[in-house]
Amino acid sequence: MTTDESRYEAVRSRDARFDGVFFLGVRTTGIYCRPSCPAVTPKRENVRFYPTAAAAQGAGFRACRRCRPDAVPGSAEWNVRADLVGRAMRMISDGVVDREGVAGLAARLGYSPRQVQRQLTAELGAGPVALARAQRAHTARVLLQTTGLPVTEIAFAAGFASVRQFNDTVREVYARTPSALRAASVRGGHGPAGRPAARAGTARDDTARDGGPVSGVTLRLAYRGDYAAGQVFGFLERRAVPGVEEVRGQPGGRTYRRTLDLPYGTGVAEVDESPARGGGWLACRLRLGDLRDLTTAVQRIRRLFDLDADPFAVTEHLSRYEALAPLPARTPGLRSPGTADAHELAVRAVLGQQVTVGAARTLTGRLVQAYGKPLAAPSGALTHLFPEPGALAEAPLGELGIPESRRRTLRTVATALADGTVVLDPGADRDATERALLALPGIGPWTAGYMRMRALGDPDVFLPGDVGVRHGLALAGADPTQADRWRPWRSYALHHLWHATTQAGADGPSQRAPRAA
Repeated sequence: MTTDESRYEAVRSRDARFDGVFFLGVRTTGIYCRPSCPAVTPKRENVRFYPTAAAAQGAGFRACRRCRPDAVPGSAEWNVRADLVGRAMRMISDGVVDREGVAGLAARLGYSPRQVQRQLTAELGAGPVALARAQRAHTARVLLQTTGLPVTEIAFAAGFASVRQFNDTVREVYARTPSALRAASVRGGHGPAGRPAARAGTARDDTARDGGPVSGVTLRLAYRGDYAAGQVFGFLERRAVPGVEEVRGQPGGRTYRRTLDLPYGTGVAEVDESPARGGGWLACRLRLGDLRDLTTAVQRIRRLFDLDADPFAVTEHLSRYEALAPLPARTPGLRSPGTADAHELAVRAVLGQQVTVGAARTLTGRLVQAYGKPLAAPSGALTHLFPEPGALAEAPLGELGIPESRRRTLRTVATALADGTVVLDPGADRDATERALLALPGIGPWTAGYMRMRALGDPDVFLPGDVGVRHGLALAGADPTQADRWRPWRSYALHHLWHATTQAGADGPSQRAPRAA
C-alpha cells in the first residue's frame, strides 16, 4: 500500500489483509476504522489515512464501535524491519514506555529521546508517548469488557498515571465514559464485565496473597488471514518443557498452557487451538499476579504464536519458487513461532545442540526441576518458572548428564544474558546480538540463528546445517543455495521444510546442528 489511492481500493473491497497495516479516518463522522470495516464505504474526499491507531487518535478521530480498529493484529512490518522505527515499535508493544518512560526506550535503542520522538513522529504520525497511550487505551477497554474489576483498579493496571488521565483518554478514544463502555459490552454480549457474578469476584480470587496468579482475563487474540493452528500447536507440543509448559487435549482441540515470568509478577497463560466462532482469533485466558503485566503478557503470547504475521505476503512470495510452491498450498497460514521468554529460549537453544527435539525437552525439564523457581501453587502440570540466567551462571549443572563442554557453554550464555553482554529484548539490534552470540565460546551459526529467529522474531533466518532442514529440502527437491531468493521470509520457508519433514513421518525437525565452533 504505497499510495492513498491503492489504500482506498483496499477499503472499498474491505480487504482484511490490510487490517493493522493502516487505518482510515472519516472526516464526516470523526471516527477511524480498519480497512475491512463493514460500514458503508465513505467517499474518497472524506477519508484520511494513518499508519497507526495513535496517529488517527492524535488527529482527533475516535475508534469505530463497529469494527474495533484497536483490536486488529499488529503490522508485520515491525517484525521485518530492523531499523530504529521497527525496533522502537517492538519495544513499545512490550510495555517499555509504560515501565521506563521515553528516556528508557531511547537508552535501549541507543538514541536520544529527541531523536526517537522526531523519527517516530515523522514516519508514524505519533511519538512514543502517543503510541503507548493508544496501547493503554486498548488494554483498558479489554479489562473493562472482560473483567469485573473496579474502574480505579483498571486505570492503574492499564498503565495510566492517574484516574483522571484514564477517564480522559477513554472518552477521547471511544467517545464514552469507562462505565458506559463497560455497560455497552454487557448489552452486546462481549464479556462478563459488569455482571453480578463478575462483581462478586469470579474474575478475581483475592484470597491468593502469596504471589501466585490471582487475576483472570479472557481475551481474543486476533490474527490476519489463514492460521495453521495444527502446525503451531504441534510445534509447541513437541517442545513443551515439563513443569513450565503443557498441552492438553487431542489435535484439533488442544490447549497450550505455560507459566510466565513478567516484570511485576508471575502468570499462567492458556491458548485454545479450537477454531473460534467466526474465525480470525484465538481464545486466550491469562491469570496474572499483577494486572499491570497484561500488556506485556499479551504481546509475549502474540509473539509466541506469531499472530502479527502477514501470511498473504509470505505465501505470495514463496509460491513464486517451484520447489517451495506446493508447501504454502498444503499448509496455508503456516507460522514461525517465537517465544514468550527470550532468555528461556536461549538456554533451550544451547540444550538443543546436536540432540533430537525429545532429548532437548528431557534435558530442559531436568534443568527446570533443579533450578527453576516453584510456583506458590501448582496449576495442573505447571509447577515452575523457567530458571533465571543469574541462577544458571554459576550452577554446576551436573544433574543434566551432559558433557562439561556443553555445561560450560550454558553457563557462558547465562552469564552473558545476566550481565547484558547479549541483549535479547524485543527491539534488540539483531545483527549486533548475533555477533555477540557468535563471540561466545560454544556458540555457532545454528544456535545463534535459532535464537535470532525465535527469541528476536526475525522472519528472515535460514539454518542450512540443520538436519531437519536438509531432510525437508530433499523432500521438496530444493537446494540450500536457493535460499537467498526466499528473502525476506526465509524463517517461514524453514518452517515449511520442517513441517514437511514432520508430515513425512519423522519425529519433527531433529534440531540437530553441526558442532558449535
